[in-house]
Amino acid sequence: MVEAANDLDSIEAVRVSALGKKGKITALMKTLGGMDPEERKTTGAALNLLKDEIAALIASQEYALKKQALEQRLATETIDVSLSARPEKQGKIHPISQTMEELTTIFGSMGFIVSEGPDIEDDWHNFTALNFPPGHPAREMHDTFYLPDDPDETGEAAKKLLRTHTSTVQIRAMVEQGVPIKTIVMGRTYRSDYDITHTPMFHQCEGLVIDKDIHMGHLKGCLQDFAKAYFEVDDLPVQFRPSFFPFTEPSAEVDIGCSRKDGGLKIGAGEDWLEILGCGMVHPNVIKNCGYDPEEYQGFAFGMGVERITMLKYGIPDLRTFFESDIRWLQHYGFDPLDRPNRATGTK
Repeated sequence: MVEAANDLDSIEAVRVSALGKKGKITALMKTLGGMDPEERKTTGAALNLLKDEIAALIASQEYALKKQALEQRLATETIDVSLSARPEKQGKIHPISQTMEELTTIFGSMGFIVSEGPDIEDDWHNFTALNFPPGHPAREMHDTFYLPDDPDETGEAAKKLLRTHTSTVQIRAMVEQGVPIKTIVMGRTYRSDYDITHTPMFHQCEGLVIDKDIHMGHLKGCLQDFAKAYFEVDDLPVQFRPSFFPFTEPSAEVDIGCSRKDGGLKIGAGEDWLEILGCGMVHPNVIKNCGYDPEEYQGFAFGMGVERITMLKYGIPDLRTFFESDIRWLQHYGFDPLDRPNRATGTK
């Protein structure tokens, strides 16, 4: 009877018929009172064993039927998870999140991996290891958010601060992951500044490549490919201007071609240039500070403000609006949650 039950209603009927209050096993149990002690003991044990066997068979068949029913339901039912219950309240992806996803996609296609590190850093990772000399203006209180020193420590390790750049993670990646390395870092950074082009907290994206026989040509090719993919302009002019950073030598600012005709801004071939990021060959002192021989290993690094390149690509005029939590602004500049960057190009 149990094996013949082919649905949940049938198996329930079998259970009631055999084990219910008026079931056959229950009826047999009621006859035990009229037996002599020895017979009651033998018959009771046999009935209990039979009851357990029937209950086990019913449970096994019930499990199989429930599993079959679930599989049939999953095969026939579909739910559109992209359908919002309230379309007028559908959320948006913040432009910063969208840009960071695009950067991950573009550099990921070049073989970069993503590294992460703490927002609260020490002086050595934030300045000394990156070749910032004592007394450098970036170390001053008016630029950097310093935290109280640990009372039981002395020296650079005790000086805690909110990282002023994501270059700290490059140092940690070189020390912890070893070389050769090819990584990008994205995250929040903090500086004491606030106006239309500066905020106390902002996002950076930095890249680092360390290996043998790395030269400036690798850096230029990498950034030219990135700029064309990100701004979606195949013939985008790119130029490198000499500059200075403590942690790279030689250093350069990267500009892309643009046109400011009629007071607008159009990225591409034009009569003007627009700065987008800084870069350079990793300074030998930085490689040495991380425990490697600069005569054997060389590399390049670059860094850009995520907000800046987001503003340039999507026409957002004021940096401060990124952090004002205005839902109207997000509805205008935000992205559909399913509108993800293309894996091959970084475009939508």
